Amino acid sequence: MHLSLPAFEYKVKKQEKGLYIYDIIRKKYVLLTPEEWVRQHFIHYLIHYKNYAPALVAIEREIDVYGLKKRFDIVCYDRQGKPYLIVECKAASVPLSQQVFDQVFGYNLTLAARYVVVTNGRVHLCGYTNEKRIFCFLEDIPDFK
Repeated sequence: MHLSLPAFEYKVKKQEKGLYIYDIIRKKYVLLTPEEWVRQHFIHYLIHYKNYAPALVAIEREIDVYGLKKRFDIVCYDRQGKPYLIVECKAASVPLSQQVFDQVFGYNLTLAARYVVVTNGRVHLCGYTNEKRIFCFLEDIPDFK
């Protein structure tokens, strides 16, 4: 399915379980699922178009959310090592519903990232929670400064 993210040069290889794509953050090949296709595009977009440093990007790490083990898709940290941007990726065929927002907001209760993004590779929604605890949408993903 076509994504609304810039193309990038990627490496894939075929193994027993299917196609694998090289992840520049984890520095290994990972199973190429529809969600992984979106995640890899978004990682490259953040690094090459929004100036996020690869060394400050974490992929699929486990966190504790009120006693439950969960795994986030992408977290970008600021230069002080604090979560700056959290991204929840879905396959291009998955609509961005309230359930998707609830999932990433649940992760952000633990992480407290400044910005939250949900994407299915075709639609990208980004915002932050203001001092009145109201979620405010942004027109674009913030550049890393």
